[in-house]
Amino acid sequence: MDLQSRITTGNRSLKMYASRLEKLEIFTYMDFLFHLPSRYEDYSIVSKVADVQPGETVTIQGQVLDIKTNYMRGSRIKSMQKATLVDGTGSIELLWFNQPFLTRTILPNALISASGKVNTFGKSRKLSLQAPQYEVLSFDGNGIHTGRLIPVYPETQGVTSKWLRRQIHTILTEHYDLIHEYLPEDMIKKYGFIPFNQALKEIHYPKDLDSAASARERLAFDELFLMQLGSNKRRADWKEKQKGLPFVIKKYEKKIDDCINSLPFTLTDAQRVAITNIFDDVQKDKPMNRLLQGDVGSGKTVIAAISMYAAYLNGYQSVLMAPTEILANQHYKSILKLLEPLGVKIALATGSKKEGFKIKDLGLKNDNENHKSSILNPKSHIFNILIGTHAVLSDKITFNKLGLVIIDEQQRFGVAQRGTIRQKGDNPHLLTMTATPIPRTVALTMYGDLDLSYLNEMPHGRKRVKTWLVPPEKRDGAYDWIHKQITETDSQIFIVCPFIEPSESMTTVKAVAHEYERLSKEVYPDLKLGLLHGKLKAKEKDVVLQKFRDKEYDILVATPVVEVGIDIPNATVIMIEAAERFGLAQLHQLRGRVGRGDKQSYCLLFTESKSEGTNIRLQALETVYSGAELSELDLKLRGHGNLYGTAQHGVPKLKAASFSDTVLIQKAKHAADEIFPHIAEYKTLEEKLEATLNENISPD
Repeated sequence: MDLQSRITTGNRSLKMYASRLEKLEIFTYMDFLFHLPSRYEDYSIVSKVADVQPGETVTIQGQVLDIKTNYMRGSRIKSMQKATLVDGTGSIELLWFNQPFLTRTILPNALISASGKVNTFGKSRKLSLQAPQYEVLSFDGNGIHTGRLIPVYPETQGVTSKWLRRQIHTILTEHYDLIHEYLPEDMIKKYGFIPFNQALKEIHYPKDLDSAASARERLAFDELFLMQLGSNKRRADWKEKQKGLPFVIKKYEKKIDDCINSLPFTLTDAQRVAITNIFDDVQKDKPMNRLLQGDVGSGKTVIAAISMYAAYLNGYQSVLMAPTEILANQHYKSILKLLEPLGVKIALATGSKKEGFKIKDLGLKNDNENHKSSILNPKSHIFNILIGTHAVLSDKITFNKLGLVIIDEQQRFGVAQRGTIRQKGDNPHLLTMTATPIPRTVALTMYGDLDLSYLNEMPHGRKRVKTWLVPPEKRDGAYDWIHKQITETDSQIFIVCPFIEPSESMTTVKAVAHEYERLSKEVYPDLKLGLLHGKLKAKEKDVVLQKFRDKEYDILVATPVVEVGIDIPNATVIMIEAAERFGLAQLHQLRGRVGRGDKQSYCLLFTESKSEGTNIRLQALETVYSGAELSELDLKLRGHGNLYGTAQHGVPKLKAASFSDTVLIQKAKHAADEIFPHIAEYKTLEEKLEATLNENISPD
């Protein structure tokens, strides 16, 4: 058997669990081994019955004297299973509820181990363990569910930690010899790591917490090391295999300066540095591969426009791909306004194969069909810049001389889509942009093969969005204040809720549809409210947004679909429900939906959480206005797994490592840089890297 085999091949019992295991991202036998414990229960000390006290969590080993089922009436509890366990020093009752099968699993005279909290039961106040973890032992006394450090795993419906422990133990026992080492022996010795197979065994069944920590350190290093090696390989491939299309900048300096000077605002120093970085890149004979990261409203679009203008002056076409029609339309309008007066022909492509592509070019006086036929003909060279959604990936849309590809919010596109758009040209330059605040350690790990530019200052004159954490008792006062903002200052309001439908597991989280009804009828019956969420079709979203833009709605109740690309200058207040459900980085992006006009804007954060830690975290938004600072803070407070709230936005899920472990990141980077030039000498490692690159998402 190959550990990379899918669990649906061969094992009948696992096939039945396949759909459930998919929710835990377990598809292969190796995925089982990398489904790591979230914590451990310490059942390593075996106690004697005579020594235990109520309230203690203990493990007791002994012989089952008897076991029986008592049936009950008029209760949620239909049956109770009661076993008596003796160990030579006394007896204790083991109680389970509604599990009659246990009388067939645990037989009289069996040697078992039981772990749980000691209680007293019944009128006799006899010592008992209620719903204990249990395990029938062989007479050597060894177990996997009791009597040791017990791993507790992320679970899903029908897949318990106990079931997972059994499967993982079977794989480790029967196929341990299939777990092969791939790190060079001298590297393992240099860093003092345990072998790979030992790490996988001890992360699940550690002798003690120290051995669990050693196992996790080895697996975390491997994860970061392979990520860094992958970055090194992509960077080397990019430089070695791709010949670029060098632009001439000096010849067109005056025209570019005139373009910049014609802007209705002054560029920030950070914007000027980013433009210089880009111009340095595009003049080389290797294609640019740069990531531009900047807060919402920091001025990424104008940098994209100036870069595309430079491409136009050099006789090249450009394409800008955005993740949503809303964002594509906004880019089109703002770039058209900047560059059309300079003679640049700009087109917009949106829609889908099913709906039919919509082609729009305000610079040409044709109907839509003529636009479509001409834009699809590369020889017509009818546009200099094409802006669009994934529609630009269509085989029908071709380019005559594509020199620059810009991808906005690039983490929202898959690897194949990012590759397809570049293949429409002959190694065009690539600029990717994101407004997602990324901690520097995360960026260096995820995008080590990209050159990075940061926009760390906001345009001159932009007012900060005043942010307040509103306690529950001030909710009604906040509603009144919002009403006054609308009626007295003619402002518009966003109200954001995390989910579309109520969730049984999150009953306190406001569901947007329910909240919309409540606000419309009970709180603001005299105002006009709109509803926007991700389940609406693209056309329906456009209609809702256009009505909000046209001031037909006073309030827009929405899910975080408003996080990216909605520009409503008249919106001055955003109220965020259940703010604790979001990461600081995501809240910062939501906050960026307001403050885009000349009025003072506000962000109100609501939470029902009484956690002191939650309140401290959210209060950071009242004083910190830098996305980079907030993302670093969230990394410290919540860890990489919760960096962006419920959605990861392209940040890879680390299984063992943490982006906050800067020491291990540096160690992995140093090791990768040291070995990569000689990787051909390490065939096993080279094969492992190739397999990893095929599995994982890469920035290009």
